[in-house]
Parts: sequence; C-alpha cells; structure tokens
Amino acid sequence: MTYHLPWIDQYSGKQYEITTEGFHGSRGVARVKTYGEVLREYEFHLGAKSADAKGKPSGKQSFGLLRRRHVRVERIIYIGRESNRLEEMEAGVIHLPESVYTEYPDPNRDEWQTMILPILKNIPIAALMRVSGRSRSMLVKALAGRSRPRRRNQELLKSILQRLGVI
Repeated sequence: MTYHLPWIDQYSGKQYEITTEGFHGSRGVARVKTYGEVLREYEFHLGAKSADAKGKPSGKQSFGLLRRRHVRVERIIYIGRESNRLEEMEAGVIHLPESVYTEYPDPNRDEWQTMILPILKNIPIAALMRVSGRSRSMLVKALAGRSRPRRRNQELLKSILQRLGVI
C-alpha cells in the first residue's frame, strides 16, 4: 500500500512517498517497515550484550541462561564533544572519520610512545632499514625521539613488529 504522507530525507531534504509493499521502494517512493515487520525482526535479532554457552553473540538458536559478553578494550581514544556529525557518517554521507572526530591524544596512552618505540629501539637500524625500506635519517630521528614519523610510517613499523611476533 502506498501512503500519501511525505517522507523527508534529512540529508538531501528531498520528499518521497512511502510504501510498505515489496522488498524495496522505487523512484520517488521509499519502502518503510511496518510495526509488525519490526517486531518480527526483533524477535530473532542477535543480542549485542548477551553471549550463548560458547561465548558467541546470542541469536535465535540460543537457549538456556545467557551471560554477558566479554569486552576487551584495545585502546582508548578521547574525542571532543563537537563530534556532532556522527549520524551523517553512519548514513554514509561522510566517509572519513577524521572529518567528524577531533581526537585528543593522551600521552600516557600513546601506543607509539609506550609500546612500539621501546621495542623498535632494540632492533638494529640496519635491519629496520632493510625490512622497512625507509631512510636511515628518518629511523634515527624517530628512534631518538627527535621527530615522530608520519602515520603511514608508524603503521609500517608497527606491521613489521607484528610480523616479527613481538607485539
């Protein structure tokens, strides 16, 4: 059934009619879910917070007493509260998180300073030059702490340590 109610795309401002029929809409008609469809989907959705007996996210085949899923924090990134364009990023209008977030690094939690650099200092510069393809001067400055390598060089050096199995 097509309804003659305006549906407005919040990003473009264009107006569409809405329908609940078919699998998708058409040009100028947006397909929306009925309350019944939403409730049926909810009945079998994965439980984001609950785990089954094997520790996997709970789903429609899960039974018995469910427990909380374990969370492992990999890193903490402080972002400013001016990150007010998150909805646009989730909708795919904005593709780069860097254009939405303002990060405030905590020097005590900086992965480069606290984890990667100390390990790199134990590897001979000649070996790092050979496996990374980077210049001696860049590596010497970085290891001495006189300059911070560009992000792609940091990622390259980190991947080398990961391949070596030291991190």
